[in-house]
Amino acid sequence: MPAWRRFSGPTIAAGLGVGALVLLHVRDPHVEGSYGICPVYGLFGLYCPGCGGMRAMHNLTNGHLIDSLHSNILAIPLTVAFAVWVTDWFLRARHGQKWRLPRLHPAVVWGFFALLTVYTVLRNTPWGTWITPV
Repeated sequence: MPAWRRFSGPTIAAGLGVGALVLLHVRDPHVEGSYGICPVYGLFGLYCPGCGGMRAMHNLTNGHLIDSLHSNILAIPLTVAFAVWVTDWFLRARHGQKWRLPRLHPAVVWGFFALLTVYTVLRNTPWGTWITPV
């Protein structure tokens, strides 16, 4: 397989990730209505696990780590996981191997969904105001 074809997938994925970060850096999601509203918040008035994610990435690209964590504490670990996956994809393409999704034990997957559930419920209660989006 030619090199351009092996590297096209990870290059596109990395480009989309970097492009999203540049867009979030340039266009501030803190300005009301700049990207619309979260459908879950708009319909039910509740914060979903992704609420504040764009603000978190905007804060991170501006060097405000604490504000980023306060907007959405899951945004940074998920961004790091995406970067690790794309890097693995590049390395596998370099060696002529096919891309792969990470193999996760079912307990890890269920644990992640449990974490998302607890996170969502907690951030919508009076005890979880410290993890609501800013």
